Amino acid sequence: MWCYFKIDWLTLMGRKSRCAPGRYSIVALSMRQRLEEPGTGGFVYFVEEGVASVIADGGSRMAMELGLIGREGMVGLALVYEDTENPYQTIVQVPGNAIQVDAKKLRSLMQEDSAVRRVLMRFARAFSIQVAATALANGRSKLDERLARWLIMVGDRAGPKFPITHEFISIMLGVRRSGVTTAVQLLESQGLIRAKQALVVLLGKAVSAVGGADETFRSEQGHSRRGWRG
Repeated sequence: MWCYFKIDWLTLMGRKSRCAPGRYSIVALSMRQRLEEPGTGGFVYFVEEGVASVIADGGSRMAMELGLIGREGMVGLALVYEDTENPYQTIVQVPGNAIQVDAKKLRSLMQEDSAVRRVLMRFARAFSIQVAATALANGRSKLDERLARWLIMVGDRAGPKFPITHEFISIMLGVRRSGVTTAVQLLESQGLIRAKQALVVLLGKAVSAVGGADETFRSEQGHSRRGWRG
């Protein structure tokens, strides 16, 4: 159940010498580490373990998460779109590790290798669908439904047990912490999760409960799993 499709990025990038071993680094990802800031783009990160969140800063208003990136994708999609500026912030939500690659080298590799370009474009398409589905869920779903969907998406990338706090969830969903506490208690009462001391455990029926009730969620998950395999 908890086995999101993972691309073998090292093999893919090793197809050309400019991203061969020695031209990239394996780096640790720590909680709340900032991988991207608006206007930056010197490196891209292929997540091996952990989860990163792309966030829109609300300025004087509350920030909100736009999408999740795990072992299925990369941080630094502006490069794929041939954009020189990144408007959003990306932070680590669940600790892990990633492959760090110089953006210029990857840009050259994309130009030279159609297979690399094709895989990255497919992930970019899958991510855009995720962002659209998140906007739909934010507009039409109750908070407990949004929380259940979000927890499943994190679990799909990090496994059914992962560290998270109510405060961090409130930032990701753009709601007050008190609302998150109420929603967590409701999901626990329904037997969908267990939450204790900054740790969430997803129970098996959580996926069937959310997926069975939401056609958009099923469609989004299906596309993300099959839509961009190399």
